[in-house]
Amino acid sequence: MKKLIKYKSVGVQFLIILFIILLSLVYFYPVLEGKRIIQDDITEHKGRTKELRDYQAETGERSLWTNSMFSGMPAYMISASYPGNILAKFQGFFRRMLHPASMLMLYILGFYILLLSLGVNKWQSLVGAIAYGLSSYLLIIIGVGHNTKAYALGYMVPALAGVLLSLGGKRIPGAILFTVAFSLQLMANHLQITYYALILLVLLGIVKLVYAFREKEIITFGKSIGILVLGCVVAIGMNFSKLYIAWEYSKETTRGQSELVSPINDPNSTSGLGRNYIVQWSYGIDETLTLLIPNFKGGSTATNPGVESESYKLIKKKSRGNETYYKFISMYHGKKPSTSGPVYLGAIVMLLFVLALFVTKKGPLKWWLIMATIVSIVMAWGRHVMGLTGLLLDYLPLYNKFRAPEMILVIAGFTIPLLSFLGLNAILTKQVSREKLRKSLIYSFAITASITLFFSLFPASVGDFKSDSDARLIPDWLIDAVISDRISMLRSDAVRSFIFISLGAIILYLWYLERLRTTMLLILLGVLISVDLWQVDKRYLNNDNFEFKQKNEATWEERFADKEILKDKDLSYRVLSLDQTFTSARNAYFHKDIGGYHAASLRRYDELIRFRLNPEINILKQRIALDRLSDSLFNDLPGLNMLNTRYVIYDPEKLPVANKNALGNAWFLPLYFIVENATEEITVFKALDPKYVALIDKRFEEFVKDIKLNTGFRGTIKLTEYHPDYLKYVSLSNNERLVIFSEIYYAKGWKSYIDGKPVPHFRANYVLRAMVVPEGRHTIEFKFSPESYYLGNKISHASSYLLILAIFGYLFSEFRRRKRGVRYHSKQ
Repeated sequence: MKKLIKYKSVGVQFLIILFIILLSLVYFYPVLEGKRIIQDDITEHKGRTKELRDYQAETGERSLWTNSMFSGMPAYMISASYPGNILAKFQGFFRRMLHPASMLMLYILGFYILLLSLGVNKWQSLVGAIAYGLSSYLLIIIGVGHNTKAYALGYMVPALAGVLLSLGGKRIPGAILFTVAFSLQLMANHLQITYYALILLVLLGIVKLVYAFREKEIITFGKSIGILVLGCVVAIGMNFSKLYIAWEYSKETTRGQSELVSPINDPNSTSGLGRNYIVQWSYGIDETLTLLIPNFKGGSTATNPGVESESYKLIKKKSRGNETYYKFISMYHGKKPSTSGPVYLGAIVMLLFVLALFVTKKGPLKWWLIMATIVSIVMAWGRHVMGLTGLLLDYLPLYNKFRAPEMILVIAGFTIPLLSFLGLNAILTKQVSREKLRKSLIYSFAITASITLFFSLFPASVGDFKSDSDARLIPDWLIDAVISDRISMLRSDAVRSFIFISLGAIILYLWYLERLRTTMLLILLGVLISVDLWQVDKRYLNNDNFEFKQKNEATWEERFADKEILKDKDLSYRVLSLDQTFTSARNAYFHKDIGGYHAASLRRYDELIRFRLNPEINILKQRIALDRLSDSLFNDLPGLNMLNTRYVIYDPEKLPVANKNALGNAWFLPLYFIVENATEEITVFKALDPKYVALIDKRFEEFVKDIKLNTGFRGTIKLTEYHPDYLKYVSLSNNERLVIFSEIYYAKGWKSYIDGKPVPHFRANYVLRAMVVPEGRHTIEFKFSPESYYLGNKISHASSYLLILAIFGYLFSEFRRRKRGVRYHSKQ
């Protein structure tokens, strides 16, 4: 009988998992029709990785460096393989299996496991997991292509489940679950989400520590923490290669400390990113009400008023033949520069959350979730509470390495549904007295319903319903109609949330009156919550986000200018596109790009862009606009010339402009100047003629102090072999010479050789490589072989084996324990 019950239980769990898979597939059903999801960030990723993918297809090897963007950068943060982690193949298979439905599956399944681990009934757990998985932000990030963020969030939840299991007494299985999930979370490679997960864990640790002291269980708590720390070490070890090179690389990126001397007491500077850049995407204080009313601030930047709107009617009347203009009017009127949609958790979920505040028993779990929710919401306000945010940027470790404070709302997006369904579980398991439940239900309904009812009756109380971009994008004759539409949108969604709250409260009250069974209560709540969230999610991720593969690939069709440039079969040169130079990776798909788009570009190159390349590009645009397409077009543009910018695309359907002033892959120089620091180097750079003079930081003076330069020089240097991570040159000169290579300097991996023997190279002209080459004929090689990557993979392999041993050791001990139990009972 026990075996039968056990098999039945396993069968039910299998059916629940199957239901989660089917639900996810239904949401993403266009994939089953052979369509692909359009994800802007993934489209950009294809451009960034084209050279790397081509190289792997041709050679079977992966390169850790790419020259397709920003004149060259490590491929760590773009596309790299980490074979040391045994979970990498599982991760790859899972991602490819049913993409993008696999992300929604992971959300729901992870939260389901979490609720089960906390002792919640499987059917309640399923409803709670669906409520979490369908929250709007989690679907929106899939739509825009933030796949690494989605997977990091998906694995964060079972990792937390492992921690709670371990702290709850099941130390070994909890630690194993935590180790596996945390390793996968780190592998997802979204360190900002990992950082937020650590904030959650620190808050949990503080609360649990206080209770451990109070209840004199500090030794028990310490043992659980010790095992979890070991699991954390193993998980980090399994991802050591990825984490170590990311840490190493971050110091050289825009997230590291600049060497430029900032103005004294510059209020914008931090030890990481600039304050203004960090807080640009901050959630408005009143915008927090989108948790309850999705269109409280108008939805997304792309949300338009529609054909039934006052705006459309006025446009149709005023602009004959241009009625489609309404599509370019944004209903969003928050304070962010742009947004893909609101963070909406569901009206009924918010009702349950407020109810849980009243009915959930006081304890560490409740206080942790409340505290984390408050911390998350306040920190998301960013620049709107700049006093607090400034302190965090200055004193909270690593906080200034990440941008977009609004992203921390992922914590509230986790804690609110969790506390909601823990509260519901307390009610359904009769842990709450009938009188307390009745009063709590009245209070929670009164609070949530009154908020929605107030804004449905008085929507204009929100403010002026204007955004910062209205004056620039919306004509005066149209603004009143747009405001009217924004007010109507808020009123409509406030009424909508009020209806769902009322239905949820009625269902709970009927259960309280014993007019509904628990099973029917859960079915009705599950349906209502799903309908509520599904409808809002479909505003931002729907059938319009999918298209057939053929149309999807059209983005990468060669244009006329691309075809003309690709006729040049020289080994290596660079191309500048004047369209979206530093905001798109399209050019990188076809060429070695001066620009590109990535959140972690090298800091020195970013500074070169800001102080030299952008001014030069503006000059170039002005000259082209004046039709000055002559040989003098590239005069006085030292930055572009030294980067070997051979072609400029100013119109994709016209001939590109050829730059005869491009200095090539490498060149000899007769002169150099020693500069004191980065500030002097970037300042002097504008007067530099890089064909004849090199700027060398005094830190590298020892490499050139004994060189004897003279004007009686003859020689050549030529690139003879090119791979993304390997360059080979042949030089011929009649005396010792200083050579500048039009390649980006990165000391943490590039090694240089002359005739097969290691030799040093150094930085010149702020970002390029330089070397002293002896007289005669020589072969010069550059190889990208970062020791940190290979050492990290060895540590990852060792840590993976430790996890395997731990899992098999635990399973073996459980098998022996159960076997002894069977023998004991048989003797009895």
